[in-house]
Amino acid sequence: MTDGETGRVFRLAYVPGVTPAKWVNIWNERMPGVPLTLVAVPAAEVVELLRSGGADAGFVRLPIDRDGLSVIPLYVEDTVVMVPKGHVVTAADEVTVADLADDEVFHPLDDTIEWAVRPGQPAFTRPATTAEAVELVASGTGILPVPLSLARLHHRKDLAYRPVSDAPQSQVALSWPTDATTDLVEDFIGIVRGRTVNSSRGRTPETPASSAKKPAQRQAQKPAQNGSGRRAVPAGRKKKGHRR
Repeated sequence: MTDGETGRVFRLAYVPGVTPAKWVNIWNERMPGVPLTLVAVPAAEVVELLRSGGADAGFVRLPIDRDGLSVIPLYVEDTVVMVPKGHVVTAADEVTVADLADDEVFHPLDDTIEWAVRPGQPAFTRPATTAEAVELVASGTGILPVPLSLARLHHRKDLAYRPVSDAPQSQVALSWPTDATTDLVEDFIGIVRGRTVNSSRGRTPETPASSAKKPAQRQAQKPAQNGSGRRAVPAGRKKKGHRR
């Protein structure tokens, strides 16, 4: 950390379902002089937040509009379908998209799953958020495909979920404004990518003076050799004659 970073705050946005705790803990250990502030933001608003400078970096769900943003894909999540308790889907360990053909399926406005063809029948409304869609599922008016982490986030006793084996997956990524790639952003990228505390973040490390001298010292201590490959005898030492 440089002197110019002292007293600064690193603002990290994250969308619902993402748990940044492990990276935050590493940051707090390595960067005690730079507090990290978490900013919870709906998936549909995170891009605008980053572009407006409301956060230094953020965890997003792909796809997003990448204009002006740098993106590092991190991991993918399986898709599950949330249904009311007792729904026919719960009789199986997992289902396929075809199994949902006769159900009304909610498509919230903040949905980030890329469907070539959406499953089931369109529901009577498009909820603004996944949280609102979950409430409608609990009322028995439809079902909802979501990334696994969101199903866990919105878990409740009157709902169940099952994996959809052939559904598209959701991908989580780290993103930040490209023209605001600060040293603090680089530090956080290093943490997310698993770099060690001694990582140079791409900078060339300085070579210690002691280690630089060792090859020359070893060379100086190596005895000289004559043309025949034998070691030369020092001038002050007499050769021993053969014993009679």
